[in-house]
Amino acid sequence: MALSEDFLEQLRFRNDIESVISSYVNLRKRGQTFVGLCPFHNEKTPSFTVYPNTQSYYCFGCASGGDVVTFIKQIENLDYIEAVKFLADRVGMSLPSDNYDDSLSKQRGRIYEANKQAAKFYHKTLIEGTDRTGAKYFIARNLTKQTVTQFGLGFAPNEWSALYNHLHSLGFSNEELLLANLIRKSEKNGRTYYYDNFRNRVMIPIIDLRGNVIAFGGRVLDDSKPKYINTSDTPVYKKSQGLFALNFAKDHSSEFLILVEGYMDVIALHQAGIKNAIACLGTALTSEQAHIISRYSPEVIICYDNDEAGQKATQRALEIFRKTGMKTRVLTMSGGKDADEIITKHGVGKFKKLIDQSANDTEYKLLKLRDKYNVALPDGKTSFLIEAAKMLATVESSIERDIYAGRLSQELNVSKEAILLEINNVARRLRRNAQQQEIKRKTEESIGHKDKLNPERAENLAAAVAEERLILHLMFNNNRLEYITARISANDFVTKFNARVFKSVCDAITRNNSFEIGMLAETYSPEEMGRIAKIQSSSSSLANTVTECDDCIKRIKEEKRKKEQVPASEMDDEQFKNAFIRKKKN
Repeated sequence: MALSEDFLEQLRFRNDIESVISSYVNLRKRGQTFVGLCPFHNEKTPSFTVYPNTQSYYCFGCASGGDVVTFIKQIENLDYIEAVKFLADRVGMSLPSDNYDDSLSKQRGRIYEANKQAAKFYHKTLIEGTDRTGAKYFIARNLTKQTVTQFGLGFAPNEWSALYNHLHSLGFSNEELLLANLIRKSEKNGRTYYYDNFRNRVMIPIIDLRGNVIAFGGRVLDDSKPKYINTSDTPVYKKSQGLFALNFAKDHSSEFLILVEGYMDVIALHQAGIKNAIACLGTALTSEQAHIISRYSPEVIICYDNDEAGQKATQRALEIFRKTGMKTRVLTMSGGKDADEIITKHGVGKFKKLIDQSANDTEYKLLKLRDKYNVALPDGKTSFLIEAAKMLATVESSIERDIYAGRLSQELNVSKEAILLEINNVARRLRRNAQQQEIKRKTEESIGHKDKLNPERAENLAAAVAEERLILHLMFNNNRLEYITARISANDFVTKFNARVFKSVCDAITRNNSFEIGMLAETYSPEEMGRIAKIQSSSSSLANTVTECDDCIKRIKEEKRKKEQVPASEMDDEQFKNAFIRKKKN
């Protein structure tokens, strides 16, 4: 059963949406709303809008939206009950002890506990096990006992079911261990076999900001492939959102965070006293990870490996971070292929010097471009400057463009005015292309193309718009429930999604004599809540009259009849007779 609406109403009242969201997003007031850069996708122009009057939010860029519970679910990667508990803890409220279904929350709790017990098992095997292979590996990497303990490092023995047997003895089921991705299963000769996911690897537990073990990275002890096996996505872990060691680094991130490639680089830096280092989890940097990083520090220094793959990853990361508005620098490796090797060979002082010498993103890109051309030759100089102008055209600050145009002018003996002219010409083309793409996107959105939530909308646009207007009437005129439901039902709707929302809004008003978007948060996904929030966000265009209400009902029924109408040539005798009777009545 659901939590009582009285409790949820009090929860939403005490967790004002603007206050909650402003701790994640830099909001600024715009009329009766607040706007900011969306935390769920990359954007340069704010399209994320918070509506205090309805205690909801909607992003016009990625279509996410909902109430305060939906926001916390999405940004903290929690299920519904966990998000409610998160908000309750925030304001000192206690969850009711009964009357709600917490089965999903309990399932996640069991996975957290299984991961915790697995981490203990791996650590104990490393420290006390007879197989010293894992311990020798960490000793060879110059890790101290304190570092091993701090990061909870461990060793998965070279056995098929050591962890499986241990966790089974603690009462964990096969289903729970499979969900946690701690074990795998195979079918052979009509029998099912279960075996450990990690074997003969040193183990690095991944810990979230609340101290939960959510995943593992397992590294081989030699040069065999794959070098790392990482936990797949589970109910408690999404690798596209995870960051290794952020639970430690966040307390040392006031100036900047250092983003490196691997677990061992992070661990080596922390042991050397550089405690603001983090890493992605077995994947390239994602926009979600970049937004999380931006919450904890104003600046990031990218410190990827010196090889070709590392440099390509650096270029991609720069583009992602630029869209977050963060200051970004790039550390150029000198004296080693990665951070761990530099510290081992030259000491931490060398690495700190490289940090001080790191270039900002614009300087780094210009240096990489220059490496491609021989600027001593006229053709090389021209090609470099054309490419440099394309890059500088993406820089929003006109002051920054002017500074770099001046530098290039002095270095290459080309007039600053000519360089700025080329930059501005490219910038105009980019703006024009961006405007055309935005018009195309909005046009497709308005006619319902690529609409996964309501795929019937595009072919039934008139009906869908009328349905959404009628839903909007109900949201803001709860006293019209009886009037509307006496004239139309969800069965009269043309699109299934709008029919479902209409019924849910009607049911919510019937139960509570009022409507808030948060009343739907438990039964609708974040994407669906975004669509509902979008409907609600168009209230300013509502005529808000009974006449408009009647017009919507009339249009919906007309479109429904058209949809159900069978061509005369395809009618049987009974259908033809009924159609004739309806025509006479009309």
